[in-house]
Amino acid sequence: MAIIGKIREKSGITIVLLGLAMFAFIMSGWDNMFGSSNQPIGLGEVYGEKVDPMEYEKLVQSMIQSDQQQYAQQQRPYTETDKKQSENRAWTMLVEEKILEEEYEKLGIDVSKNEFDAYLYGTDGFTVMPNLAQSFVDSVTGQFNPRMLEKRIQDMESSTDPKVQADWETTKTSFTNQRKNEKYYQILSQGVYVTKLEGKEEYKAQKEVKNISYVIRRYSEIPDDQIKVSEDEVKSYYEEHKNEKKYESTAGRDVKYFDINIAPSKKDTTEFNKILKTIKDGFSKTKDDSTFVLSNSDLKFYTSTRQSTLRPEGDAKAQQGLTFPLKMDTVFKMASAGQLVGPYVDNGKFRIAKVRGFNNNVCKVRHILLSAPKGDSLKLRAVRKMADTLILKINKDNFTEYVNKYSEDPGSKSTGGVYENFLDYEMVPQFSKFAVEKPIGTIGMVTTDFGIHIIEVMDRKSVKYPIVSFIEKELLPSNDTKMKATDDAFDVLNELDEKIYRKNSPKAKLDLFDTIAQQKGYFARPVRILDENPSAQGFTTTLAEDAILKLAYDENTEVGTLCSKPIIDGNRYIIAIVSSVREKGVPAFIDVQESMKLEVIKQKKGDRFVKQIGKQKNLNVLAKKGKTIVNKGEVTFANPQLQGFEPEAVGTLFAGLKDGSTVLVKGEQGVYVIQINKTIKAPTTSDYTMEAMQLLNSVRGNQQGEAKMALIKLADVKDNRKFAFLGIRR
Repeated sequence: MAIIGKIREKSGITIVLLGLAMFAFIMSGWDNMFGSSNQPIGLGEVYGEKVDPMEYEKLVQSMIQSDQQQYAQQQRPYTETDKKQSENRAWTMLVEEKILEEEYEKLGIDVSKNEFDAYLYGTDGFTVMPNLAQSFVDSVTGQFNPRMLEKRIQDMESSTDPKVQADWETTKTSFTNQRKNEKYYQILSQGVYVTKLEGKEEYKAQKEVKNISYVIRRYSEIPDDQIKVSEDEVKSYYEEHKNEKKYESTAGRDVKYFDINIAPSKKDTTEFNKILKTIKDGFSKTKDDSTFVLSNSDLKFYTSTRQSTLRPEGDAKAQQGLTFPLKMDTVFKMASAGQLVGPYVDNGKFRIAKVRGFNNNVCKVRHILLSAPKGDSLKLRAVRKMADTLILKINKDNFTEYVNKYSEDPGSKSTGGVYENFLDYEMVPQFSKFAVEKPIGTIGMVTTDFGIHIIEVMDRKSVKYPIVSFIEKELLPSNDTKMKATDDAFDVLNELDEKIYRKNSPKAKLDLFDTIAQQKGYFARPVRILDENPSAQGFTTTLAEDAILKLAYDENTEVGTLCSKPIIDGNRYIIAIVSSVREKGVPAFIDVQESMKLEVIKQKKGDRFVKQIGKQKNLNVLAKKGKTIVNKGEVTFANPQLQGFEPEAVGTLFAGLKDGSTVLVKGEQGVYVIQINKTIKAPTTSDYTMEAMQLLNSVRGNQQGEAKMALIKLADVKDNRKFAFLGIRR
């Protein structure tokens, strides 16, 4: 396999070079598409510089192709959601590369030719990278062969094919950046240390114990509606606390919405059941299963082979669509050939299955593949001669050793040549026949299109997996049902529009939206959208998400703006209203009014408990009065080990209080009255090495992620892709 193929595994990117003419054709419209004259930010910015749309699109296409190949290997469909994730990974990779390049330049981090060669070939203290070590293996020694890697590189460098040359340049860049990345984080790691004093403090935090008794009066004891709070009180709290970090606003918009499901009616269900009965009757009588299935099934799939064997859902080897629900296991096992099973529900769809027979063996083998391309008789004779020699030496005790040394099957070499839990049709016929028919423990040879296999039959498990033909039908709402849902959605929206229009304050509009939604049996929920990374989570389709973003960022949008029409999202209508327009920094009162009201309620509950407690310090008396209990426990500063014990309470205990002291603490969840019974001092020692190492490892473990977050913040990254695509000016 070409070296570029291995870089794809390492970097997660499949390099795709489009034909220059086609690429120019596609990309020529990007500036207009994203409105370079109308969009000051374009696709986005990193360190104040615009992201090049051609560079981004090239990386996106690479990532998409890589993910599509991976999904195909896993026999998984590649959906629009997957495509969106591919695009986001491409963006993240592009941003991180730009940020780190800035760091490399500042620190003078580079990779010389000699260092690059040593890194690639595993010399001068470097270890060969696993993907290269596995790809360039000597067929005789079973070890990494640097000459094979060197030959591959020479072939790519001397190739007259521009694509091959470009692939090699991309590969070199990928490895060079990988090495720069390693050096950068090694430099950061060298700057991390923990002092002896920090180790000493950590030792004390872990070893010093406070034996305590305490009573908790939790705020949840008092229902919120029993605490009266005026709007003036909330505004006063807002003025006092609006500048606190925890209330700092992030630039963006909020939207509230509820959905009206387009679900099948009782009449739809009745008609559907009649259709199923007719299909089942016809399926039982037909002599031409193929034509009948393809004519009546929503899923146009039919095969007369054993490849239509169903495995139970959750089986690790099951292919998508070829499973049956676990609750149907006994039904299928009791069925006989020709019998119909169903209708039953499988992943939300109805199936009627006709049992054609059963697959009774799940096999486990291990093998050594001596590769010989199909049609290469000379090579086949050579490997057969080698196989004849090897099979005389191989036994169950040394089989793995010979796999590591000789096998040319990358799919099983890492597992000692083992393939397990496979059905007969899942391997080539000669391989399957040996696995199914030979006694367990047999070691022998078979020839396939791949070459010569030396196989040991390790195990066989008896199963009874049905081989079926099946018809799949989905219960969908009728046109009449869809029309009724459409009418309902427009009626609700019109009612909201008429009533909200009469309200003056934004809060009154939002309260009315919630009230009407609740009255009609719907549940309004929020969507938070951030300017720095605009997306609306919770929607099935991209069109619905885009409609929400357009509603939120229309130039005339304000709090209380309703969607102009119901938004279709798969099998539901969305009714939405803009609930917040936020700027970065001090929050608007309406955006924190509810959360601050809860804080005022909490304060009033705390004040009520403090007043009830008064100067009383006897915990038994307080517990009886509050209809609770006296809790006991031991607490360290590093780990309270008491469920629900808050940091404020822990900090107070270790703030120099003497044994026998009683202290009252107002926490986030309640009011604590705590008595310190006894302090158990940490054992005397002068060695804090273990604690220092624990702290150091903790810091280093989080270092890379925290460094990236800090760099992204420093670079003031702006992700404007969605806005640019939708034509929303930013």
